[in-house]
Amino acid sequence: MVYLNCAATAHERPDCVIDAVVRAMRELGSSGRGAAEGELGAARTVMVARERVASLLGFGHSERVVFAANATQALNMAILGTVRPGDRVVATDWDHNSVLRPLHLLAGRGAHVDFVPADALGRLDYDALGRLVAPGTRLVVCTHASNLTGNVADVRRFARVAHAAGALLLVDASQTAGAAPVDMEAMGADLLAFTGHKALMGPQGTGGLLVAPGVDVRPVISGGTGVLSFAEGMPDAYPEHLEAGTLNGHGIAGLSAAADFVARAGVDAIHAHDLALTRRFVAGARKVPGAHVYGDWPEDLALLDGSTPARDHAPVVTLNMDGWESSELADALDEDFGIATRAGGHCAPRMHRALGTQDAGAVRFSFGYFTGEKDVDLALEALGRLSAEARP
Repeated sequence: MVYLNCAATAHERPDCVIDAVVRAMRELGSSGRGAAEGELGAARTVMVARERVASLLGFGHSERVVFAANATQALNMAILGTVRPGDRVVATDWDHNSVLRPLHLLAGRGAHVDFVPADALGRLDYDALGRLVAPGTRLVVCTHASNLTGNVADVRRFARVAHAAGALLLVDASQTAGAAPVDMEAMGADLLAFTGHKALMGPQGTGGLLVAPGVDVRPVISGGTGVLSFAEGMPDAYPEHLEAGTLNGHGIAGLSAAADFVARAGVDAIHAHDLALTRRFVAGARKVPGAHVYGDWPEDLALLDGSTPARDHAPVVTLNMDGWESSELADALDEDFGIATRAGGHCAPRMHRALGTQDAGAVRFSFGYFTGEKDVDLALEALGRLSAEARP
């Protein structure tokens, strides 16, 4: 199988990740729930994982790395834990349903929600950002890279606008953590959500929320923490403040190994590898008759060098092809060529409406650490052959 669905989840994982999970399942107990060697070993493993994640994502407060089941849970923690009825929130057309659905829920409870629009190329209207984020806004949500087009947001600009209005900035780094340099503190983010199973190449069921000092997030789930058992509410100290219940210690062990692997491989090197594949694919797709590539792409693809947000890109390319429904094209790629992609709405309804693909959906190709040039070339060859078979 040629796996080009890395934006959904990693398929191949480093051996060290698999080994760490197996070792944890054989040896570790429950972190924070005892003083035997297995429990202490679990606690040490979780502590090291917090430190590795914090270091990888440019965050100097590992004790405020809160683990969650995925980015969806982390984003819900951040949004539902900071916004109250009557508060003002600004998000964007790029956002995933992990952001949109909790915001719709809050809007039904009296919150005021606005969205920075994107145009037909998927470009965000930064002038509208400045108008929408008025003084008194409680939260601004920014997707670092669109899971549909791969375009990268100017997070620092979001931070300047948000902080000038007294708002918090929440960054969704689901598509960039592990695939591109992410420096939470340099970006100016107050909250950052990540998932462990995509470019970080960790196990599914892992992710988390980074909470900057001075930022208060109300717990949305309450329960046991292993400490302060007689307190009626959740502990004030992080990370226990937001971590109710037994952690996924086995998964976190794998996530820790994954973060260490990515750090050793070098995020800059991984990003350069991914960008090269992205440029190669887009250059080839532009030559396929009837193919329509979505997003804001420069004419000269060599400009995709990652030096600025306008020239950066996540390893995600979405297209449609004349004569093919998106679902049929994805099925043909799989059945006839053994190429795994993702068709449909990609949990990004506002972005599809901006691009005009809300009815047809689109086919997404996404690359990762284990993707090679041969995989890209096979996909381009397949598209060329399917283009010749397309119906009028």
